[in-house]
Amino acid sequence: MRELNLRPVRDEDGPALIELIGSIFGEYEGVYLEPDGLDSDLNAYASYIEAEGGEGFVVEGEDGLLACVSYSQIEGTQYQLKRIYLSADLRGSGMGLKLLHHVETLAKARGAATMELWSDTRFTRAHRFYEREGYVKQAKTRDLHDSSNTTEFQFIKTL
Repeated sequence: MRELNLRPVRDEDGPALIELIGSIFGEYEGVYLEPDGLDSDLNAYASYIEAEGGEGFVVEGEDGLLACVSYSQIEGTQYQLKRIYLSADLRGSGMGLKLLHHVETLAKARGAATMELWSDTRFTRAHRFYEREGYVKQAKTRDLHDSSNTTEFQFIKTL
């Protein structure tokens, strides 16, 4: 079994995050990463997530970054799962569950009562994962007005 390392995200991880998330988006027709647009926060992601009052982590393997997860405070006891992406070879391994529980535990330690997330309507496998973990899809959606024509569902979980 290969060695995997969970560590805090660093700004210099930007190019590797863009590569990782870009490869995942590439699995979906019409979904594009915009490193110079809406996704520009990836270029200095550690600073961005810290400025949002959160934390971010990556899973590093022998071949580079294999997963990322982050969260931040919205307001009061409301927190948001900002990003959780796993390379294709980690999906189904239980790593997504470990990463999700890791940030939920950290958020609860900071006083979180709820965790929300937004997910592209096309990411149906992710939606099933979130719902299994107690996230409830809300009626509310949002349009990002990006080159992918993204509409996202809102999910909320009571922690």
